[in-house]
Amino acid sequence: MKEQLITAMQRNQFLNMMYMAKDGKVSKRRIKVLKIVGDSFQAYCFTRQAKRTFMIDSVLAVVPIIHKEQEVV
Repeated sequence: MKEQLITAMQRNQFLNMMYMAKDGKVSKRRIKVLKIVGDSFQAYCFTRQAKRTFMIDSVLAVVPIIHKEQEVV
């Protein structure tokens, strides 16, 4: 998972993330990874509209958000 987060940060990608909080609640977040430190990372969370710190071990899944450009004919 850490490698996927590093790649997304290097590519400046937005991610959809499934995350499990300490209380066991699962949430879906749209994020942009800002920095990775040890077992956690800081990201801008578009869901909460704020910088948040997440534990890498609590990330269930991440999927890059890919915007396809469409050609207008």
